[in-house]
Amino acid sequence: MAFTKINNKMVEAKIFPGQRVFSQRGAMLAYTGEVTFKPNVMGGQGGVMSMIGRRVANEDTPLMTVEGQGSVMFGHGGHNVHVIDLAGDTLYVEADRLLAFDGTLQQSTMFMGSQGGVMGMVRGQVTGQGLFTTKLDGQGSVAVMAHGGVIELPIAPNQPVHVDPQAYVAHRGQVTNKLSTALGWRDMIGRGSGEAFQLELSGHGVVYVQASEEKL
Repeated sequence: MAFTKINNKMVEAKIFPGQRVFSQRGAMLAYTGEVTFKPNVMGGQGGVMSMIGRRVANEDTPLMTVEGQGSVMFGHGGHNVHVIDLAGDTLYVEADRLLAFDGTLQQSTMFMGSQGGVMGMVRGQVTGQGLFTTKLDGQGSVAVMAHGGVIELPIAPNQPVHVDPQAYVAHRGQVTNKLSTALGWRDMIGRGSGEAFQLELSGHGVVYVQASEEKL
């Protein structure tokens, strides 16, 4: 199932019997047909441990299950929406960035320390992105939210990409991330206060960056 962009801030999903879509609660803007909306108390398909992990860290984002037959329009907070199509690969995305995703995708929660070790945890604490991130595997579409639109930057072997942690939205592929410190342009023009943090992503894949440093 693919999401169709209505404009930069709204997407439409066609719902068919036997299929389902997960979305953030409150993200439905309008619908046609015979469609039902049910709270997903398990936090998607990640199971009890995913739910417990997020709630311990106060990072749980309630979802709803959308089923039936019809069309549903999604949007939230006037944020820009970007559609990512997965073809059997993996997407890592912050939970509050998820607008909606296909029920064909397998959802789980990953502890940031498992990708980047201790620095993964430091990244979560320092940048405000949290200690957990959502992992989506399989074939299907994902609609993510961002401020000011999204650009896709390729990550190639021996060609790491450095991203402002506050501008990071998601990444896909075989990618390792770590937090590094450097005296950046902020410090040079007087905007910084001490060390500037950069998120370094290396391996093979894509990173999605928003045109803003503002959190959702």
